[in-house]
Amino acid sequence: MSAVLKQPNSRSCFVCGVANPIGLQIRFYSRGRDEVSAEYTVPENYQGYPGVVHGGIVAAMLDEICGRALMTGDPPRFMYTATLELRYRANVPVGQPLRLVGRALKIKSHTAKAHGAIYNASGEILAEADALLVDVPEGLVEMERIEALGWRVYDD
Repeated sequence: MSAVLKQPNSRSCFVCGVANPIGLQIRFYSRGRDEVSAEYTVPENYQGYPGVVHGGIVAAMLDEICGRALMTGDPPRFMYTATLELRYRANVPVGQPLRLVGRALKIKSHTAKAHGAIYNASGEILAEADALLVDVPEGLVEMERIEALGWRVYDD
């Protein structure tokens, strides 16, 4: 079994930003070379219908988990989402524990495909997505400055 390693967070990202007061502040963990996961309970201020997570928030969580499936290396591979195909299978509840899982699928030189899913505590898939990702242009993310920009592993 592969080691479970906490992935870095940023300071400002909507999904993972530790200093973003309106963000989700989700922590992600690498589980081997091509898989990442997170445990999260969505607060009710992100609901659409009463008791149900807004579909845009579900999409944001799936987008992030897919992208992070490609960030398990050292240095991490930063990619943009080119396409995100979503399938909402059941209502995603607020206030209940969820498990997010992302897996890298096909990895090429400048593109990759990934799959992400959100599960409830019983293991039922509530929503899932397939993503096509493309590399962030060279020089846009300077790896030697990445920690100074706030990208690092933060204590809980």
